[in-house]
Amino acid sequence: TEFLPISSTGHLILAGDLLNFNDDRGKLFEIVIQSGAILAVVWEYRARIAGVVSGLGKNRLANRLVLNLAIAFMPLAVLGLLFKKAIEAHLFQPVPVALAFIVGAFFILWAERREHRIRVETVDDMTPLDALKLGLAQAAALIPGTSRSGATIIGGLLFGLSRKAATEFSFFLAIPTLFAATAYNLYKERALLNVDDLGMWAVGFVSAFLSAFLCV
Repeated sequence: TEFLPISSTGHLILAGDLLNFNDDRGKLFEIVIQSGAILAVVWEYRARIAGVVSGLGKNRLANRLVLNLAIAFMPLAVLGLLFKKAIEAHLFQPVPVALAFIVGAFFILWAERREHRIRVETVDDMTPLDALKLGLAQAAALIPGTSRSGATIIGGLLFGLSRKAATEFSFFLAIPTLFAATAYNLYKERALLNVDDLGMWAVGFVSAFLSAFLCV
């Protein structure tokens, strides 16, 4: 559910608690299967991504998209490094997650009822300031139970992006965000890597890829 406007992390915390799988192995499992979700969005947008990579330094729109993604990525990266330990210590529990679900639901309902004034129709029309605003919105997802894609999409609508532009930018922004989070956490938890868990990881990876692909 990474790309739906509901919190995948929050649901993983609740499911892990119900299955008694919130220990270190469970957390590592969540990190591994997250890479399946990343692969799904990379596969879906493979032609666009290839065009951007080949156009870097030569194509104005490709350069702008990469710059905007870098700007939007920074708030979550900086705030995550500063507050990650405190958030994990106090908020990675079923009750805070459930409260975040409820508050987030009311926020989405409020945002949907507002009149949307669209000034940015496509991702290519976004400015660096638009990217910074969406990056700040995405940072709300540091609170478990708050959807990363939901915060980014709703933030985009509030800041004047069309639904299509907000959603597509949320998908593109997921690539550096999830890749960096996965790489960082895998490095940090490398001592827990165990070849005996390969089968479990493989099933989780494929399941995450297929469900994320259908969501996208």
